[in-house]
Amino acid sequence: MSMGLRRRSRIIALQTLFEAEFAANSPDQILERNLRDKELTGETADFAVQLVHGVTSNIQALDDIIKRFAPAFPVSQLASMDRSILRLALFEILIHNEVPHKVAINEALELAKEFGSETSPRFVNGVLGAVISEVQNK
Repeated sequence: MSMGLRRRSRIIALQTLFEAEFAANSPDQILERNLRDKELTGETADFAVQLVHGVTSNIQALDDIIKRFAPAFPVSQLASMDRSILRLALFEILIHNEVPHKVAINEALELAKEFGSETSPRFVNGVLGAVISEVQNK
């Protein structure tokens, strides 16, 4: 699958995770609607499903990692978009492990630039950089 298609999958996953925090609907219902609306099928849809299910299944562990590497920022008080981007990237880096760390970080930074605030890319990069430093030093 090309990077462009993977990016589309990540965007759908991010939008789903972000909306799920505020909606009464389940992430699966939101994801189904997003896939249908954006006409994503096949591998692209499968990757988005893997990402959403992976994050939602590991949300507590992912939040614990965020808490550990960004102790000055309580997870519950982070901007919802930043929290969703970090969860997605940490899932890809630490659990899913199908793309190089550098790719996962670059993709997270692109999402932060596109969907986050002005300070999101620097914050996301700082947290992910600290996680990668520790992973590489093990």
